[in-house]
Amino acid sequence: MSTGVTISSISDYAILGCGSVGYAVAEELVEQGKDVLIVDRDESRVESLRDQDLDARAADIRESEIANLVADRNVVLILASDVESNKRALEHIRENNDEQFVVARASDPVSGDELGELGADIVINPSSVIADSALRALESGELEYNAGQLATLIERTGSRLAIVTQDSPDPDSIASAAAMQAIADHLGVESDIVYLGDVGHQENRAFVNLLGIDLVQWNEIEDQSVYDTVALVDHATSSEIDLEVDLLIDHHEPDTDIEPGFVDIRPNMSSTSTIVTKYIQEFDMNVSEEVATALLYGIRAETLDFKRDTTPADLTAAAYLYPFANHDTLEQVESPSMSPETLDVLAEAIANRDVQGSHLVSNAGLVRDREALTQAASHLLNLEGVTTTAVFGIADETIFLAGRSKDIRINIGKVLADAYGEMGETAGHSTQASAEIPLGIFTGIEISEDTRDTLLELTEEAVKRTLFDAMGVDGAEGSNGS
Repeated sequence: MSTGVTISSISDYAILGCGSVGYAVAEELVEQGKDVLIVDRDESRVESLRDQDLDARAADIRESEIANLVADRNVVLILASDVESNKRALEHIRENNDEQFVVARASDPVSGDELGELGADIVINPSSVIADSALRALESGELEYNAGQLATLIERTGSRLAIVTQDSPDPDSIASAAAMQAIADHLGVESDIVYLGDVGHQENRAFVNLLGIDLVQWNEIEDQSVYDTVALVDHATSSEIDLEVDLLIDHHEPDTDIEPGFVDIRPNMSSTSTIVTKYIQEFDMNVSEEVATALLYGIRAETLDFKRDTTPADLTAAAYLYPFANHDTLEQVESPSMSPETLDVLAEAIANRDVQGSHLVSNAGLVRDREALTQAASHLLNLEGVTTTAVFGIADETIFLAGRSKDIRINIGKVLADAYGEMGETAGHSTQASAEIPLGIFTGIEISEDTRDTLLELTEEAVKRTLFDAMGVDGAEGSNGS
C-alpha cells in the first residue's frame, strides 16, 4: 500500500489507547520532539496525562468520530490492549483516509493477520516483541560469557597457540583463522595459522597473498611440540594433526567425537567468519583493515554474496566490517587472473557439459591442477537456467569432483555424500562440496596407459549416472545445452 508518508519527516503522531505500551511509545516520541496526540476513553487516565503536559483527549476509539479526531496526523498508532477495539478504530480510519500510516497492536498471529487485512501498514505483537528482546538479551549474555571463557583459555597458553584451519582452507576458514590470530594477539598470546593440504584455487591464493596472511604448512614445522594450545576454526572434522584440541569454533556440527574445553558451534549462522566477528566486537578490538577485509570476504564467499543461506547475524556482521574493509582489495580477490590450466579445464567442462533441467554435470578429463575444477564449477553456475553444477576430472588415479549450488532445494554436500560417500571421501555443505573417489572403483580395470582412454569413457557415464540419481533427476538423456 502506498502511504504517501515520508517517515523521516514525520512529526505529527496520534496514539489511540494509552496503556503501558502506548504510554512508553508516547514518552519516547515526545522525548524526540514529536507532536503527539493521545486518545483514551479512560477520563482519569487522560487527566493524569494532561497533568504531565501531554496532549491527551478522552474519546472512545471504537466510535466513527475517532477518524476525524486524528485526520490531521501523519501516523496513527492503535495500541489498546483490546484487539477488537483496535480493529474498529482501524476500520474507521481506513474508511476516512487511506493515506495515513497506521501501526496496530495485535495479541496473536491470527489477530495480526486480521489487522493486516483491514489495512494496517505495520502490525506489532507485544508478546513477540518481548520474546525477541529476551532472546537478544540471552544471546548477548551468552556471547559475553563465551568471550570470557575463550579469553581465559587462550591466556593460559604457555608457549604458542596453533590455529588450525580446515584442510586445503577456503576463504571462510582462512578469514576465521586470521581473526582468531588477531584475538590472540589482543590477549597477548603468540600464534600461528596452521593448515594441511594445499591452498588451492587461484582466488584463495590471491586472497592470502593480497592480505598478507601468513599460513604455516603443518608438515613443514620442525618443532611441533611448541604448540600447547590448539584451536580449530571452521574445521569441525577429524584432523591429521596429532595434538589435543582445546577449542573449536565453527558453523557446522562436528563429525568427530573430539571434546575440546571450549566449543562454539552455531549452525544458525552461515559462516564461521560471522561468529568470530561477534567475538571481535565483544572484545571491543580495533579491527585491522586486513582482518576486516578477510572476514567480509569470508562471509560473502560462504553466502554466495548474500544470495544463499544468509541470516540476520551474517548481515549485521558484514555491516560492522564494511567500513573497515579495503574494497579495492576485495575486487582484486574476486577477480584473479585465470591460469592457462584453469582456462583449459573450463573449456573442456563447457564442451562436455550435460544439463538435466537446472542441473549441470561435466567431465573435464585429465587434469593437472584439481583446483581448476572448483573454478570451473563456479563459472558454470553463471550459465542461464543452471542452479547446480558438478565438474569432475581425473588426476593421480583419482576422480576429483567439485560441486556448487545456488538452489535452496538442494544441499550439494549431502548430494555428493549420498552419491559417493561409500566409495570415497566427500566434504562440504549446502552451497559447495567436493568428492574424491578412487578411479578403479567404477571399473575394476587395472589402470595403465593403454586402458586410460577406456577408463575415461566408462568413468564419465558411471559418475554422471550416480550423480544425477542423487540429485533426483534422470541422467540417461544427456544434452549439451547452450
